[in-house]
Amino acid sequence: MLPATAPVASLYARTVPVHRTPRMIAFTAGYVLVWAAAGLPAYASAVVATHVATTHPATGTAAAAAVFAITGVYQLTALKDFCLTKCRAPIGLLLLYASYRGPSRHLRAGVHHGAFCLGCCWSLMLLLTAFGVMNLLAMVGLAAIVTAEKRLPRGRLVARVVGLTSLALAIAVFWVPLLAPNLTGSGMTEMGLRHLWWQVAPVSGPPFRHLSVSR
Repeated sequence: MLPATAPVASLYARTVPVHRTPRMIAFTAGYVLVWAAAGLPAYASAVVATHVATTHPATGTAAAAAVFAITGVYQLTALKDFCLTKCRAPIGLLLLYASYRGPSRHLRAGVHHGAFCLGCCWSLMLLLTAFGVMNLLAMVGLAAIVTAEKRLPRGRLVARVVGLTSLALAIAVFWVPLLAPNLTGSGMTEMGLRHLWWQVAPVSGPPFRHLSVSR
């Protein structure tokens, strides 16, 4: 999220003439608090979804289709467009934050901005459930999409294209499970296979000793 939010944070810092460091720390803490509150249950849901997918492959494919569909639909909603508009043109938000009073005003400003940022990006983060929470390529790709939506002149068009693409993936995943490796099991690593083998193989003997390779 840093590339997309850095310009807003930089503008906000310019509105803080004195005691800038502690006040920007409060602003950042409020922003992080919003994402942490959303991220913890989201991570737990991803873990549960992965567990269900490994035990019931058909359920995993259906879950992947649901994830793609939810993302696709939300990307095309008025709420997504509203939140994106606020993030793309933050001057109005900065004027609002200037009216905040009290010792917690910078924390409140961070929470407020974090809420709009969450409204822009939660559906994109949901895609990590399908691609894999620790999938580096997926994280880089999603970061690029978030930045493009917020920073490019045609950012709204990017959001709509992503939405339509996600809806197409919701259908295609039934024929190409590899599109959602985390939920269909197609992205399982050798380490994961060894772990599963020890759950079902006899304790004695080396792993994979019953496997044979057909030539």
